[in-house]
Amino acid sequence: MVYLPTILFALGEGAVIPLIPVIAANMGADVASAALVASALVIGQLCGNLPAGWAVARIGERFTMVIAGVISIGAVVGMVLAPVLAVFAASVFLLGFCAAAFGLARHAFMTTRVPVAFRARALSLLGGSFRLGVFVGPFVTAALLQVFGDEHAAIWFFLGCLIVMVVLVLFGPDPEKTTPPIASNSTLAEDSGEAVTGSIPTIERVGIFRTMWQYRGVLGRLGIAAASLSGVRSARQVVLPLWGVSLGLDAQTIALVVGVSGAIDFALFYASGQVMDRFGRLWAAMPAMVLMGIGFLVLSFTHDGDSAVLWFGMLAAVLGVGNGLSSGILLTLGADTAPKQEPAAFLGSWRTLTDAGGAVTPLIVSGVTAVASLSVASGVIGVVGLLGALGFIRWIPRFSPRPER
Repeated sequence: MVYLPTILFALGEGAVIPLIPVIAANMGADVASAALVASALVIGQLCGNLPAGWAVARIGERFTMVIAGVISIGAVVGMVLAPVLAVFAASVFLLGFCAAAFGLARHAFMTTRVPVAFRARALSLLGGSFRLGVFVGPFVTAALLQVFGDEHAAIWFFLGCLIVMVVLVLFGPDPEKTTPPIASNSTLAEDSGEAVTGSIPTIERVGIFRTMWQYRGVLGRLGIAAASLSGVRSARQVVLPLWGVSLGLDAQTIALVVGVSGAIDFALFYASGQVMDRFGRLWAAMPAMVLMGIGFLVLSFTHDGDSAVLWFGMLAAVLGVGNGLSSGILLTLGADTAPKQEPAAFLGSWRTLTDAGGAVTPLIVSGVTAVASLSVASGVIGVVGLLGALGFIRWIPRFSPRPER
C-alpha cells in the first residue's frame, strides 16, 4: 500500500512521457513548440508542490492521492480527446500538477512514519519506485506501439494504471491508520522503530508561506545545494543525447548509451539508501556530486578528440553511477529537515526548490550552447556539480539529521 500505488503511477507516466513531443508534433507543433509542450509536465509539477503541501496538511495523504488520481484521470482523457494542441498542452500541465500532489503525499507519509534509523533506505526505495516506472515505461510503450501502432495506446495504458491506483488507495488498507506516526522526540540513537501508542497531541497548523519564512535558513543553504543536485541530474538527461547528436552518432547508438547509463543509475538506488543509513547523508550526496561534476568537466574536453565516442560511453556510465548513488538523497534530506509533526508545508517548499533546479538547468544548457558551445555548457554543469558538493559538505552536518529544537 505504500510502494505499489507509486509504481503504478510512475509506470504509466514513464510510458507516456517519451510520446508527449511525438503526439504534439503530430498535432501540428514544430520542434520548439513540441519541446514546450513536453516541458509543461515539469512546469506543472513545479507549480503543484505548494498547493500539494497545503492539501496534504489539511486532508491527509490518502485523500490527496485519491483527488490527484481522479484529476489525473481527467487530464489523461483530455490528452486522448484533445481537439487542438492547446488543450493537449493544458492536459499535460494538469498531469504534472497532480504528479506533484501524489509525490508529496507519499513523501510526507514516509517522513512522519519511518524511523530515522532506516529512513534513507525506505526513501531510496520510494525513489527507486519512480525510477522503475521511468526505466520500464518506455519498453512498455515500445511493446504497445508494436501491437497497436498508435501513440494513444500508451495513454490508455496510463489511464488503466491510474484507475487501478485510485481503487487501491481508496478501498485498500489505509497506511495512515495502520502505521501511526513515530514519536516526535525520537533521535537516531534512541529510535527503536516501535509504533507510537496513545493520542497524538494537537498542534498549531502553520501556513505554507510562514513555513517557508520559518525555515528560510535550511531552504536558503541546504536547499540550494539540493537544487544544484537536481539540476545536474536534469542536465544529464539533456546533455547526453545532444552530445551523441553532435558527435554524429545514429539514434540507436545514442539510445544504447543513454539506456546503459539509466540502467546503472537504476541498479544503484538501494545502495544509496544503505550508504546514507550506515555512514550518513554526506557520504551519498558528496561522492555523487563529485562524480557527476568531474564527469561533465572531463566530457567538455573530449568532443574533438580521436576517442570522443569512447569517452562519451565511459563518461555516460560515470554519470549513471553518480546519479544512482544520489537516489533518494533529496527525499531523505527533505524528511530530515522537515518539522516532525506537520512536514507537508515544508516539503512543498523543499520540492518546489529542488524541482526548480531541475527545470532551470535545461534552459541554462540551451542558453550556454547557443552563446558558446555544448562543450562549454557541459563544463558549466560540471562546475555547478562541484560547487554543489561543497555546499553539501558545508551544510549537511548542520541540518541532517536536524537536532530537535
